[in-house]
Amino acid sequence: MGIEFRNVSKHFGGASVVDDLSLEIRDGEFVVLLGPSGCGKTTTLRMLAGLETVSSGDIFIDSERVNDVPTQHRDLAMVFQSYALYPHMTIAENIGYPLRVRKFDKAQRVERVNRVAAMLEIESLLERKPRQLSGGERQRVALARAIVREPRAYLMDEPLSNLDARLRVQMRGELKRLQHQLGTTTIYVTHDQAEAMTLASLVAVMRKGRLQQFDTPMNIYNCPANRFVAEFVGSPSMNFIEGERTTIGIRPEHIQIFSEPRDGAIAASVYVTELMGNETFVFLSFGTNRLIARAPADFRAEVESKVWLQLAKDKMHYFDPKSGESLTQRHKV
Repeated sequence: MGIEFRNVSKHFGGASVVDDLSLEIRDGEFVVLLGPSGCGKTTTLRMLAGLETVSSGDIFIDSERVNDVPTQHRDLAMVFQSYALYPHMTIAENIGYPLRVRKFDKAQRVERVNRVAAMLEIESLLERKPRQLSGGERQRVALARAIVREPRAYLMDEPLSNLDARLRVQMRGELKRLQHQLGTTTIYVTHDQAEAMTLASLVAVMRKGRLQQFDTPMNIYNCPANRFVAEFVGSPSMNFIEGERTTIGIRPEHIQIFSEPRDGAIAASVYVTELMGNETFVFLSFGTNRLIARAPADFRAEVESKVWLQLAKDKMHYFDPKSGESLTQRHKV
């Protein structure tokens, strides 16, 4: 099922929350709307769901303009940050509730609930109540309730943000597997770039209501359209060195550190080091610039000790210092 935003804007009073958004999502794609708080990504999702009206522009689902189509007739399933489970119902009743509303008979409801529960490995929870479940189990139930409907598309608004770090990583894998298995168009909102990079077939990076770049995760990372995208995507963030006519960007993994001088290397001093387990982040100073480099886990250097840096020239990015737009031409994949 294809979805298209065509010059869509949303205003609340005098404030522009989404500004002239054009975006085309093909059938079966897993698209992540990525950006900081307040960038308009959740409002975009809510306009698609029919929970917010469109100020201007058009939204199409399967080539049908849906601006005035009520939410219940768009056939989209939403998964929210809060699990929104009914506390008085069993897990089976929670999952089957959308089918009951749509007048499915009991046999059909039971068959679908059991099938989806098996898919998400929660068959043993069906007779329990939500209060008896962990956060990860509740999230699986919320996903099951969306999947059981077999909608035209899934809309997910930061569904993993209430889980701890270990569970988030586990659920990311489950979501990716499920989407591949179901093949249903999915639009997923997050501010977490790790989620975006691991889940998405395409990422739409937003800032202050405007689309900055819509591309594959690899191209978003390797060929950022502007300084904002380069800085927002990547952990640690891209380093920037202000030049006279251009701003140079380089990622931490493209800086080599040496303890002795080398031809073409830049002298710098160690500001601080952070051991991350499998690697070390080295914070460096040279002149007025501060850089971060990735080093092996066994890297050792005293604070304020002198080191030399080799920057990979073929990995440098160049940005217009005024507009922030990329001046670098790279091959995309």
